[in-house]
Amino acid sequence: MIDFTQIPSPAYVIDESLLRRNLSLIRSVEERAGVQIILAFKAFALWKSFPIIKEYIRYSTASSPWEAQLALEEMGSKAHAYSPAYTEKDFPIIQSCSSHITFNSLAQFRRFYPDTQNNPDPISCGLRINPEYSEVETGLYNPALPGSRLGIVREELGTHLPDGVEGFHFHTLCESSSYALENTLKQVEIKFGDWLPKLRWLNMGGGHLMTRKDYDIEHLIRLLQDFKKKYPNLEIILEPGAAFVWQTGVLVSSVVDIVKNKGVATAILDVSFTCHMPDCLEMPYKPIVRGAYQEATPGKPTYRLGGNSCLSGDYMGDWSFDKELAAGDSIIFEDMIHYTFVKTTMFNGIPHPDIVLWKENQTPEYYRRFGYEDYKNRMS
Repeated sequence: MIDFTQIPSPAYVIDESLLRRNLSLIRSVEERAGVQIILAFKAFALWKSFPIIKEYIRYSTASSPWEAQLALEEMGSKAHAYSPAYTEKDFPIIQSCSSHITFNSLAQFRRFYPDTQNNPDPISCGLRINPEYSEVETGLYNPALPGSRLGIVREELGTHLPDGVEGFHFHTLCESSSYALENTLKQVEIKFGDWLPKLRWLNMGGGHLMTRKDYDIEHLIRLLQDFKKKYPNLEIILEPGAAFVWQTGVLVSSVVDIVKNKGVATAILDVSFTCHMPDCLEMPYKPIVRGAYQEATPGKPTYRLGGNSCLSGDYMGDWSFDKELAAGDSIIFEDMIHYTFVKTTMFNGIPHPDIVLWKENQTPEYYRRFGYEDYKNRMS
């Protein structure tokens, strides 16, 4: 249990015991299903925690040259790389830091595949396919919508697979269930099944939220085992991101002021939704606040929670509390480790929250404390 009296505001705090709980479950799925599960940096790339993560899994997926470099330097292993488009400038770095490279289009494959054959270490190349099926309801996160720029549809692939293609990669899930994966695999087989017996690997992408409490782990394991029996030639790869750190930590903040306007009370915080919790506004979703009622509750003091940027829409609400809020009160946002500090900004020069590991021995370890120089150096 985190002792918040030892944590300054604002701060992201990761609970090591909860992180290890998730990692243990993921490793168990990997071993029981006979698949490879790798960490997607796009959701979580806090490299100072990698010594913990490497006790359970060793590989990662990268979507840029910097992520690929981070994989090699801090995970100690080459990345499974995918990008919507590689450039002449970046591809040599991608190539030197990757064991697998997935191409988003046939044109990209044809342009860069010959380069991979000159690499000192073997690189296994594949194509991202688009099964044109996804159960993701938010359009911003659905890569299978008509006209999507992500992946190759079957009619574009045609009847001939280019020489050198050893695998397929699809990614159409987002915080999804094993049943959504099951339905997706049916569509993959319908559209691309004739190629599956001829490949070496199939990457099922991310979005497998296997550490969520209501996720059917046993169904996932059976599904993967059955698929492997059907296609024994395939190495199966999953690359979740959020699942690794789902509900493993919080964002600690404090009330700075209370602003009232036309009957609406807003608690202004020392954090920002747009800077520090961007998915809340993008998805959008309303985060859980510890100790608060998640909806306006009659008879209870009710507040919007407002960020400290000058963006007028930097707020969410409403939440109710058992007592009126005042300056200095602590506001703790639950589940704020995935897709947070990988997406944060320094808009308005707002101070960035500290990043803290709450260790199993019940003491804090400060991974990073940010200062003015971090902001200044980023601006030029």
